Amino acid sequence: MFKKILIANRGEIACRVIKTARKMGITTVAIYSDADAQALHVQMADEAVHIGPPPANQSYIVIDKVMEAIKSSGAEAVHPGYGFLSENSKFAEALSAAGVAFVGPPVGAIEKMGDKITSKKIAQEAGVSTVPGYMGLIEDADEAVKISNEVGYPVMLKASAGGGGKGMRIAWNDEEAREGFQSSKNEAANSFGDDRIFIEKFVTQPRHIEIQVLCDSHGNGVYLGERECSIQRRNQKVVEEAPSPFLDEATRKAMGEQAVALALAVDYASAGTVEFIVDGDKNFYFLEMNTRLQVEHPVTELITGVDLVEEMIRVANGEKLSIKQSDVKLNGWAIENRLYAEDPYRGFLPSIGRLTRYRPPQEVAAGPLLDNSKWQDDAPSGATAVRNDTGVYEGGEISMYYDPMIAKLCTWAPTRAEAIEQMRVALDSFEVEGIGHNLPFLSAVMDHPIFINGDMTTAFIAEEYPDGFEGVELPEGELRRIAAATSAMHRVAEIRRARVSGRMDNHERKVGSDWNVAIQGQSFDVTIEADQDGATVNFADGEALRVSGDWTPGDQLATMTVADAPLILKVGKISGGFRVRTRGADLRVHVRTPRQAELALMMPEKVAPDTSKMLLCPMPGLVVKLEAAVGDEVQEGQALCTIEAMKMENILRAEKKGVVSKINASAGDSLAVDDVIMEFE
Repeated sequence: MFKKILIANRGEIACRVIKTARKMGITTVAIYSDADAQALHVQMADEAVHIGPPPANQSYIVIDKVMEAIKSSGAEAVHPGYGFLSENSKFAEALSAAGVAFVGPPVGAIEKMGDKITSKKIAQEAGVSTVPGYMGLIEDADEAVKISNEVGYPVMLKASAGGGGKGMRIAWNDEEAREGFQSSKNEAANSFGDDRIFIEKFVTQPRHIEIQVLCDSHGNGVYLGERECSIQRRNQKVVEEAPSPFLDEATRKAMGEQAVALALAVDYASAGTVEFIVDGDKNFYFLEMNTRLQVEHPVTELITGVDLVEEMIRVANGEKLSIKQSDVKLNGWAIENRLYAEDPYRGFLPSIGRLTRYRPPQEVAAGPLLDNSKWQDDAPSGATAVRNDTGVYEGGEISMYYDPMIAKLCTWAPTRAEAIEQMRVALDSFEVEGIGHNLPFLSAVMDHPIFINGDMTTAFIAEEYPDGFEGVELPEGELRRIAAATSAMHRVAEIRRARVSGRMDNHERKVGSDWNVAIQGQSFDVTIEADQDGATVNFADGEALRVSGDWTPGDQLATMTVADAPLILKVGKISGGFRVRTRGADLRVHVRTPRQAELALMMPEKVAPDTSKMLLCPMPGLVVKLEAAVGDEVQEGQALCTIEAMKMENILRAEKKGVVSKINASAGDSLAVDDVIMEFE
């Protein structure tokens, strides 16, 4: 077995590989850019080598620099993770020439299947049904528009060497095809060092289901079930689960056997994923093959007990697979939510900054799950698991140079319903402060009827949140539970304040039992009867809710029980109450005495400033180019500026007709959120 492995990646996937290598007794080497000098993967590895400036095209994807790090460290093998150089055949060739093992498939398989254009041609020749499209190279935007019309709108423009949603655009007309072609090329060049683009028909109501395959260099191959990846935003997966709630055993077997046959046809050896589009009648069509470890691999590990990273390392070492197809059993249900540094209330735009608070829920093992060892037949009945794959820590910084993923939160349970409920609790318990993040949105998805029923397609987010995410409106029953909890919490805090030392004589303050709770536009009058074990909160209409729990004034997480059901609240102090976040809702809860509530009704509301004549930067990022000049008359929807953040280009458009009166930024400038880019008359 290898004695030393270099991980040619960063972030959570580098940390993930280090964990398995450590379990196998293998020394690990991390590489890092200037921006990652204090990163978690650097701290976890046994050794670390600096490879250059923050931009990936000057560090992580520069083959010569990675090869220098391998030589200086004496690493015998390299695990590429996902993204960066993981599907770059030139990198695999360079490793082979240097006598270093590549923990991934052979060069030939990467070239045939890693390139999306070539892989589609091979699939067609093998008789695999594929989505209509143009697989040749496209020279310029004019040709892209011509091909798009021939294929028929809508079309998908995709980077040939792409992955992770980078270099992908949907175009519904000629203008979008022209703009999307250039942006896709730019993103592909920056992320993968390869700007080739191809076009295929965009299927508007598909399910995205992928098969995990595992092959060795001795001609053996197995499939480890499927993953449902239909909940996507901007072609980036957000929620994944295994198995799929849509497939039956016959379809699963057919897809799995076809995936393995395709892999063996190109002499594949390692972990890989064959992606399919599946329609409502369970017809499936080959989409592409990812010749690497997938981001969402943990859900497969949780239901099979197979450590995919360990198997990849053993295959790279020339060993045979440790399992046969008959050994593969799918146990229970696993769900993964991707926690991103992006603000759902600002159209999911990237958010960067320092993690002033980062407290994931405690990882919990069900049987041997977190050890990634094989499942035992006697795994405890009713067991649940929580797993958090991450590459950050409290006090660390989210950089503008890389992917915005913070963590992958996974839950496992014997049934899908139990796994969903476990995920709800885990999301409510996850504390992240200092940056914008998508925890509220993930909580909303877990409660959405379409997801609960398993009826989602890849259009789920676009259809259910057409105007973006604006938070969650909780039903009255849940508001009453929160009102009961916060009124009891407020009373405890008031009693503590009333006991402050240094009081003047004869000025003792008494804390009453009658309160008014204002929450989400509703008002509840309550009376609290407290005792040593908790409190009974009586509402004016006669309803009484019993409250108990673990909370001390100042705690930012309250683990409560209300009406015999758990209630987990993230708690912040505001004047006269709390900022409470739970189940995707962000609430301002005011707890007042009856007289204070009466006076509060007379207070004027604060009016937000008028920014309608300004173009504000919606995220921290770099100005790529400006599309307008002072004096230009712009029309609604016209492109005004392109901002790059976290390897993605974002085009800012005019919201209404106007004339540019002032420009406050220029190409190359680094901007913060809400910086004024342009002003209009």
